[in-house]
Amino acid sequence: MNAPYEGDRAQGAGGPAPAQGTAPGTPVPGQATPPASVPDRDPYVQDAYDYDPYRAQDLSAQDPVTEALYDRAAHPPPPPGTYQEPGPLYAAPPAPPYTPDPRVWAQTPPPEPDGPSRHMSYGDNAATTQFVGVDSLVTTAAEEEPEPDAFAHLYRDQQATPRTPAEEAPVAAPAPAKPAGRAASLLKSSALMAAGTIVSRITGFLRTLVIAAAIGVGTFNDTYQVANTLPTMIYVLVGGGALNAVFIPQLVRAMKNDSDGGEAYANRLLTLVVVLLAGVTTVCVLAAPLFITMMSPKIASDPKQMEVAVAFARYCLPTMFFMGIHVVLGQILNARGRFGAMMWTPVLNNIVVITTFGAFIWAFGGFTTSGVNASTVTADGVRLLGLGTLLGLTVQALAMLPYLRDAGFRPKLRFDWKGHGLGKAARLAKWTFFFVLANQVGLVVVTQLATWAGSVAEKQGHPGTGITAYNYALLLWQMPQAIITVSVMTAVLPRISRSAHDGDAAAVRDDISYGLRTSAVAIVPCAFAFLALGVPMATLLYAGSGAGAQNIGYVLMAFGLGLIPYSVQYVVLRGFYAYEDTRTPFYNTVIVAGVNAAVSAAAFFVLPARWAVVGMAAAYGLGYTVGVGVAWRRLKTRLGGDLDGAHVMRTYARLTGACIPAAIAAGAAAWGVTRFLGNGVTGSLAALVAGGIALAAVFLTAAKRMRIEELNAMVGMVRGRLGR
Repeated sequence: MNAPYEGDRAQGAGGPAPAQGTAPGTPVPGQATPPASVPDRDPYVQDAYDYDPYRAQDLSAQDPVTEALYDRAAHPPPPPGTYQEPGPLYAAPPAPPYTPDPRVWAQTPPPEPDGPSRHMSYGDNAATTQFVGVDSLVTTAAEEEPEPDAFAHLYRDQQATPRTPAEEAPVAAPAPAKPAGRAASLLKSSALMAAGTIVSRITGFLRTLVIAAAIGVGTFNDTYQVANTLPTMIYVLVGGGALNAVFIPQLVRAMKNDSDGGEAYANRLLTLVVVLLAGVTTVCVLAAPLFITMMSPKIASDPKQMEVAVAFARYCLPTMFFMGIHVVLGQILNARGRFGAMMWTPVLNNIVVITTFGAFIWAFGGFTTSGVNASTVTADGVRLLGLGTLLGLTVQALAMLPYLRDAGFRPKLRFDWKGHGLGKAARLAKWTFFFVLANQVGLVVVTQLATWAGSVAEKQGHPGTGITAYNYALLLWQMPQAIITVSVMTAVLPRISRSAHDGDAAAVRDDISYGLRTSAVAIVPCAFAFLALGVPMATLLYAGSGAGAQNIGYVLMAFGLGLIPYSVQYVVLRGFYAYEDTRTPFYNTVIVAGVNAAVSAAAFFVLPARWAVVGMAAAYGLGYTVGVGVAWRRLKTRLGGDLDGAHVMRTYARLTGACIPAAIAAGAAAWGVTRFLGNGVTGSLAALVAGGIALAAVFLTAAKRMRIEELNAMVGMVRGRLGR
């Protein structure tokens, strides 16, 4: 540090040092005469509050450490200006006014004249460069205003002149409350997305009810289901999986790192999706007969059914284009912190489709009165249903545009794809493509077999035993998984990912065990509820579809217990994703799809046509049971041979032991009610209420005796929320 000797005090006053041989008190020519008397002050604190406390005017008085930490946000240099234009070619260069001083370790940069700068260090732009000091960085990161210096009053009495009394110590202002900020925004976004997802699923389920009431659940609905499933399958296979898994993370990275906020990258990605899906959609519409034949040879063998299926497909296949547009625009909004649009716009699609099939019922009557099928439906009816389906996805995609304008994004076509990372992202998508391909191959096999079995069974007098029954039962069966397991793991997954990143295998194990046991408290009873009450559920919900509703109930019962391994599989795979391992989930999906396809084929050839789809539903759960066994062993090895298996198995065993007598009691109660009241709306509702009460009463009683800690914790939480 600088010693306070007389020479330094002279330089510190802003003037040069006395010439050699000159007495300290002798006046120097050209310099103002110092005052006669200078008050005696403490040399260590006398200049603590000066504008330039480190004597920047005197370069030799600088200190290297303090100069390096000099806060230029509090004392910024003059704004950047224009550099002097070059002079004549052979003229001698003028002497620089700010020459480097060899005595100083850290030089202070000279000020520049006013005006726009032509050049700045490190390629910075003068229009956007800001000087940010240490204080600003700290306060910005903490999202708090800088607090007043609580020790300033200790030195103010020393800065006062002898005639000015020392100031009293000020009372420090209380620190401002830290705003909720990001946490509140995150909670608000999560609630908005959860509400949108729930409403979307409810309206989607109502959509299936209206469709069943309009065209039944037999072979005519099978034709519509095959045509409406095609665009989703092709979209996911061509780019949907890669778009979500690979391109969207690249989009978020570009929005964080690029100078334009990623807008150029987003427009390139949007253009690529538009061009790719436009080409694929055109080819698929022209090849619609080929796709229908691939999906269902049985439908293709019936000329009238084939004609209706191709007509439906040509209306439905363009929806894949709008699916891709909706996903890209939604992810652009998500990257900008706008989460609600992507979750709520599917509700518009469901409303449009519900309105369309409602108009069909108004024009042609419900299925129970019209008995419409592929032979009796009119061209106007097919056109109404097809255009309504296409309009729903169109409205869903176009509804994103106002949100984009509000977010400040202006979509436009950009074809400069080369050299901007899109090719690298495409190469990274190969495992996602294989993952999706394995799922789609299994779905094609099940669709072919289910449509064939449903057509044969309907001719034998058993409607509602085809792919429509399979899809409707699957939609209802998956709802507990989507609401319960996904919600639990959404809260746990950040902790798992953080622990995996830190290499804490024990914490990953504990969180996965917690997720399995917590979700099991609701998933296991729901699985047994589907097994015991599947028929009254289906006959109540699909009462407007006629006799086929009961067969949907049988398919739902076959799905029932498969909900347990299906939920376990979801939780276990989160462990691999936490370690950024996508290859293992792919191999696991291949195993599940292979087992599902093989057992479904065996059910098709072994069981009667009426029960073939019931066997395929059971095969779905069996495939996930095998997949869970494989995934469990691999994750156990990954975590060092310990996955808390004994604790998890004990919880599942106790819950199963409590559910078995509950399911027997519920099934008996429902069967007894339907024996007296029948399978109509009244009888189904009464059976469902009686069976549900019996299931809950027996299960809670048995679980209490078994002392299932996870259930006790959940009951205590519910009682606490209710204030009891």
